[in-house]
Amino acid sequence: MPTYDYYCETNGRKIEVRHKISENITCWGELCALANEDTGDTPADTPVRRLITGGAVIGSTGSGPEPACASGACCPGGMCGFPE
Repeated sequence: MPTYDYYCETNGRKIEVRHKISENITCWGELCALANEDTGDTPADTPVRRLITGGAVIGSTGSGPEPACASGACCPGGMCGFPE
């Protein structure tokens, strides 16, 4: 199952949860129940929004050299994950 980050503007908290792509978390109560977190002082019906986050590379099955960065040069500080 994929991992998603959700943000609540009311309390400023971000929570990471795993759920099916078909699930749609819309409020703080649903999010807290899924994450096994206490709702605290935030009302359960408070809206939350899913954040857009980048995916992580789990592993590689290739045996050749890493491809060059799409920009044509290595990313500053190795952000792309490939050695310079």
